[in-house]
Amino acid sequence: RQGSADVLEEITKNLPELVGGSADLSGSNNTKTNHSKILKPANFNGNYIHYGVREHGMAGIMNGMALHGGIIPYGGTFLIFLDYCKPSLRLSALLGLRVVYIFSHDSIGLGEDGPTHQPIEHLTHLRAIPNLNVFRPCDIIETIEAWEVALETKSPTIMALTRQSLPTLKRKSYTENLVHKGAYTIKDYKDYHASIFASGSEVEIALEASSKLEKINVFVRVISLPCMELFEKQDVDYKKSIIGSKTCFAVEAGVINGWEKYVQYDNFIGMSSFGASGPYKDVYKHFGISADNICKKIKLKLNL
Repeated sequence: RQGSADVLEEITKNLPELVGGSADLSGSNNTKTNHSKILKPANFNGNYIHYGVREHGMAGIMNGMALHGGIIPYGGTFLIFLDYCKPSLRLSALLGLRVVYIFSHDSIGLGEDGPTHQPIEHLTHLRAIPNLNVFRPCDIIETIEAWEVALETKSPTIMALTRQSLPTLKRKSYTENLVHKGAYTIKDYKDYHASIFASGSEVEIALEASSKLEKINVFVRVISLPCMELFEKQDVDYKKSIIGSKTCFAVEAGVINGWEKYVQYDNFIGMSSFGASGPYKDVYKHFGISADNICKKIKLKLNL
């Protein structure tokens, strides 16, 4: 969410057609910038709307602005509150509208907020909607790239963003937008034993697991998969090159549904229940979404 805030700080300065807002969570979604001017009932000369606790109304109003033309609306709430704006979000996709939904607080990384606020099934729900790109970036670089794709795409976009801070990960190139392909190899080996797919905050965990395994001469590629929809649109050769020829694993702090096209059921590290309340690192450890557990599963599966 902080990476998205940094992007918005720049683009709201340079794109007057952007009209933002939040459903009473501006400070948590980081959707309001230094260039945001509040729209008020008596003064429409602004570019930011305080929608109040009205997720459905916010999404409906954004659709109206997009249909009017000349405006690129974006609005924020927590991912768990997708449930309240789903009808209007579905219409965004059905009508092919360029609307950007910023859904922060995207996983069990909420920690102490507990299971009522920790989205488990919501990414699967969104990925099932046609004509909708669902981005779950792993760091600020992917967040910048996802925003670039969103602004160039004539369909709605989901930005599923973490609450917790994430490091900027190393990659071969910072000049090519790799997110527009949906998935790419963020750590590679010419000869390898397996591959790990991951999205968002779990890419860091997958890289840690790969580094641990490398110390015992087990070489595991790491694939960042920020957008399944864009990956599925790539040609067969590219998809084969990313999936590779060895056993694939996947890690995401959500349910498996949707990942089955890439990995077998028992090769998924994620959630099969609601979350729990506690410091987010403890919650991740409690549910086995950790580098150590990934290493254990891979070694067991590969008989190492």
